[in-house]
Amino acid sequence: MNTRVSHRAGFTLVELLTVLAIVAVLASLSLTGLTRARQRGQQTVCGNNLRQIGMAFLMYGNDRNEEYPWAQDPVRPGIWLWMGRGWRPELEPYAPRGGGPGVFFCPADKKAAAQYDNTSYAYSMAFYHSPEQINGMTSTADNYSNPRPPVRQKFGNVAQPSMKILAGEWSSVHAPFAGDRGWFGPGGNRMFLFADYHVEPVEASRLKTANDGNPNPNLTRDGIRGSDL
Repeated sequence: MNTRVSHRAGFTLVELLTVLAIVAVLASLSLTGLTRARQRGQQTVCGNNLRQIGMAFLMYGNDRNEEYPWAQDPVRPGIWLWMGRGWRPELEPYAPRGGGPGVFFCPADKKAAAQYDNTSYAYSMAFYHSPEQINGMTSTADNYSNPRPPVRQKFGNVAQPSMKILAGEWSSVHAPFAGDRGWFGPGGNRMFLFADYHVEPVEASRLKTANDGNPNPNLTRDGIRGSDL
C-alpha cells in the first residue's frame, strides 16, 4: 500500500509578511523605549547639573557676605552677565571639576557647543539688579542700549525663594520646538533652579508674565521680591 506523505516547504508569502510586520512593530517599540529612556537620562543629568550649580551659588555667596554674582555689564563686548558665558566664570571655581564642559553643559543641548561656548544655562538679571530697575525695563534689550549699574542682591532679599527662578536651561532642550527664543518667548519646557535650590521642569505656560509680556525670569515683576510661578 502506497502512503502519500505531504510536507510544507516553508512560510507562505502572507505568513512571511505577517512575521516581518510583527518584527517591525517590536523594533519600533524597542527604539521608542530606548529613545525615551535616553531622553529621561539626559533630563536627569541636566537637572543634576543645576543642583550642583545651585551649590556653587551657595558657596559663592558664603564667601561674599551672602551676595549673588554681580558685575558691571557688559562683562565683555557682546556678553552680558545673565548669559551663560557671562556668569559662568564667576561660579566655575565652586563647581565640580572634571573633563569636558562640566556642569554648565546639558548633553541634550544641540546649540550650546556651537553657539554658546558649551553653556546651556542662563542666570536671572533679577539677582544683580534692584526690583525698581527690573520694573523699569520692558525688554532685556533696554539694558543693552542703556546699561543699568548692578545693585548687589543678597540671599535674604528673595521674598519667595521656592517660586523665584535663579537659573535654568536657556533652550527647551527636552521638548524642542520651532521658533524657540529661550526665556524671551513662550513655549517649551525647561529645567529651572529656584532660589531655594530645588530644581524642577516647568512648562512655559506655568510661568507668570514678566515685565516684557513674556514668561521671562530675567524681568520678573518686582524682581527678586517677585515670583515666577
